[in-house]
Amino acid sequence: MAIRRRIDPDQGRSALEMWVAHGALDAAPADRSTTATAVRFTLEELAARAEGNSVEVRVPPFGVTQCIAGPRHTRGTPPNVVETSAEVWLELVTGRTDFAAALAAGRIDASGTRADLGDHLPLFTTAELEDRR
Repeated sequence: MAIRRRIDPDQGRSALEMWVAHGALDAAPADRSTTATAVRFTLEELAARAEGNSVEVRVPPFGVTQCIAGPRHTRGTPPNVVETSAEVWLELVTGRTDFAAALAAGRIDASGTRADLGDHLPLFTTAELEDRR
């Protein structure tokens, strides 16, 4: 079942490219709107690539998604949760940070037996995003 996208893929990818460009230039962080769009786009992309409902990925305050096939939860706190900041999330999806390293450094809160996203990240490489610019 295909996910329902709320972020136009072209706009989302453009926002992600702008976020990467800011980091490459050691410039001030991308503005809140750009960051929000990039986070929401990449959460949707993760849900499309790893369809399912067994893991909830939270990037407050910008978004949340469910992904990875397995048992579905219906009420209360899900048993498999990954939560991190927007900065760390975008580093993960672009390959700037490894999931296991970020988890070990305490930059990610993860609980549950299915909460390892290492096999699903990165979604994009910084090289492919920079090449499009």
